[in-house]
Amino acid sequence: VQLQASGGGLVQAGGSLGLSCAASGNTYAVGWFRRAPGKEREFVAAIAWRTGKTSYADSVKGRFTLSRDNAKNTAYLQMNSLKPEDTAVYYCAADKGWYPPFRYGMEYWGKGTQVTVSS
Repeated sequence: VQLQASGGGLVQAGGSLGLSCAASGNTYAVGWFRRAPGKEREFVAAIAWRTGKTSYADSVKGRFTLSRDNAKNTAYLQMNSLKPEDTAVYYCAADKGWYPPFRYGMEYWGKGTQVTVSS
């Protein structure tokens, strides 16, 4: 399983950014985690490829939307109303099971992409 994340960057508070995760291999779910400086890794969101069911961290509910395009094997995280506390390195990940909020992470990981929200 290989995961290729793209997107991210710098945005002002209240703005929007999108992340993409292109996946290869057979997995049940794909999701995003983030790690802010000095903090533990945090689950952000996950989606099941086949059913489209989703799970979100409380901190992002109503602001972030995770979707997928099965034909392209790509998941998209749309992040709106961004806050400075959303600043982190975001990691795309995938798993062969469905265990939200994936307290122990997922089986497969992509490289991180930086998201910086300025105040």
